[in-house]
Amino acid sequence: MNRILSDALSFGRQYIRTKVGAFFTFIFPLLLIMLFGAVFSGGDGGGISLHVQNMDDGPYSVALMDALNSTGYFEIHLIDRSSDIQEYISENSLSIAAFIPSNFTASILIDTHIDVILYLDHSKSSSQIAAGVFQAVIAQMNYDLSGSESIIGFATQNPGSDELTPYDFFLPGFVGLTVMITAMYFMTSMCAEYRSRGYFKLLATTGLKKSDWLVSKFLFNSVLLIASLLVTFAVAMLVFDLNAVLTPLSLILVIGGAFLFTSLGMLLGTIVKDPESGSAISNAIGFPMMFLSGSFWDLDSMPEYMQMISKAMPLTYLNDGLRDTMIFGNETSALVNLAIIVLMGMVFFVLASRLMSWKEK
Repeated sequence: MNRILSDALSFGRQYIRTKVGAFFTFIFPLLLIMLFGAVFSGGDGGGISLHVQNMDDGPYSVALMDALNSTGYFEIHLIDRSSDIQEYISENSLSIAAFIPSNFTASILIDTHIDVILYLDHSKSSSQIAAGVFQAVIAQMNYDLSGSESIIGFATQNPGSDELTPYDFFLPGFVGLTVMITAMYFMTSMCAEYRSRGYFKLLATTGLKKSDWLVSKFLFNSVLLIASLLVTFAVAMLVFDLNAVLTPLSLILVIGGAFLFTSLGMLLGTIVKDPESGSAISNAIGFPMMFLSGSFWDLDSMPEYMQMISKAMPLTYLNDGLRDTMIFGNETSALVNLAIIVLMGMVFFVLASRLMSWKEK
């Protein structure tokens, strides 16, 4: 028994002393509970943006708008009646929007069932909550009108093309996450390994510039990630009947993401001394980006201060850009996100090239 306890204590001390062990034992649980607690605590965020096109001039559409606004869950934005709502959704990359038909009040007055259309991106965590709130408002209106009879209903549709499925909306976030993990984790761990094995000292004797070495790794990651994207799309189309579009701009965004996260990985690599510290630093930077950049849930459902943090995270712009071009066909917004990605990448590239040392630390 003493031997067992002695071995357990010895192993425990050794495990806790490692950077990876300390990270996953103490820091990682705290990181998760703080992230999830902040995301789902509500905070002082203004609610979900709900864009509504109200084609009706009657009092009942006004009552519906007032009821939606009074829930405190939605921030109501009106869509001009002259706009085509599907085009408006695509042009603004909206995940939630509502359409009130022109005969809304007239149908209620003659006790004829009428539907309000709710456009929902089902990959967003707030979609089901939004649909529930919307349904509760309509149920209350039905009760006020008739006591029980369902005069007003609502139908849900996917934003963008009617052929899109929830998986189509999930895919861009998965692609962005793959780009970050492959490029950033790979580069940080490589820098740690090269330093611990003394490879950097050998590279210093070759005359190879640090910027050249970084560019070579960017090219490798670009080819690797483009191949990964093509395989992912091929499998998704075969297994899940994928309808999202693999556009030329989506390929450029992946290349831009590879440049950004390869450069960020090398920048993180400037402060690591061994593979354990490289893994801990990558996780400390990577996990918040996984949860706060729109890969798993939409940013609008977060408190306002968390939304500000998410806007400082590079993965947010890669996810948004991929979703813009692959789902909504919104090339203008995708190009804006691409410009931000390239600008961030250039900053990380310059800093990494200047700060990386190939000498022993």
